[in-house]
Amino acid sequence: MRIVSLLPSATEMICELGLRDSLVGVTHECDHPASVADLPAVTRTLIPPGLSSSDIDRLVREQLQTETALYHLRGDVLEKLCPDLIVTQALCDVCAVAESEVRRVVSGLQGSPRVINLEPNCLADVFDCIIEVGKAAKISHHAESVVNRLKDRVESVGRRTEQLRDRTSVVFLEWIDPPFSAGHWSPELVRLAGGQEMIGNAGHPSRTVSWEEVVAADPECIVIACCGFDVPRTLADIPTLQRQPNFENLRCVRDDRIYVMDGNAYFNRPGPRLVDSLELLAHAFHPMSHPLPEHLDPATRVGNAATP
Repeated sequence: MRIVSLLPSATEMICELGLRDSLVGVTHECDHPASVADLPAVTRTLIPPGLSSSDIDRLVREQLQTETALYHLRGDVLEKLCPDLIVTQALCDVCAVAESEVRRVVSGLQGSPRVINLEPNCLADVFDCIIEVGKAAKISHHAESVVNRLKDRVESVGRRTEQLRDRTSVVFLEWIDPPFSAGHWSPELVRLAGGQEMIGNAGHPSRTVSWEEVVAADPECIVIACCGFDVPRTLADIPTLQRQPNFENLRCVRDDRIYVMDGNAYFNRPGPRLVDSLELLAHAFHPMSHPLPEHLDPATRVGNAATP
């Protein structure tokens, strides 16, 4: 079977299922596992490199008003790859090629490849998507084993969380300029990790929030995992946060409990590494109760000083 992935999380699912050798094309953003780097990219982005966070936000809003996706499909490349299966999503036009464009391009391909759409809103949906990909690739039994191993890790965190006496109040931001509260699966991860999300709503889209909402919540902890950014790129925007009114008066600032995590690698991709994301959160919130797995690096902690 020849498989093309149109989103990074699907690429990670496919590889987690042991189907790396069946992948023949990925997106321009797919970077995990490292072995996919040499595969043809079947997408391109309209976002120029080097933009500030505020400029990216402005461009995204402008494109969404015109109902034009930020990513486009390279139909000529896709045609040459002759895929049997294409894995995409219809959840967010910011994160992938628009479903309508996928359908239009695929309708002109020879062989009528099968297209499956993944639309996870929570952790259980992510596991269901892995099962769906496995079923489409005719390895259903193996997919169930993969999901069961991931569920075991989630349940281990959950059992430790149940023993906690107190939960940490949390504001989870997936963008800084302007502030965005993370939705979908992120509040669920916060809850499983022993936190209480103060602004974001589980199962609902992320949303722009005012800084006044953050101040009013006065969380014990702020988690920042900017969409599409790694830790160094996110740290570059921290001074913008530190210039906000009453920043220094927040409990999390006084207690040095602002954590920056790799949104691009973990929280923004609804794939197998959401379980890693959960373990990262749990260790940050309650390090004495939740040991950090050896394969993960701890969250970067940002102090009250101007330099992280």
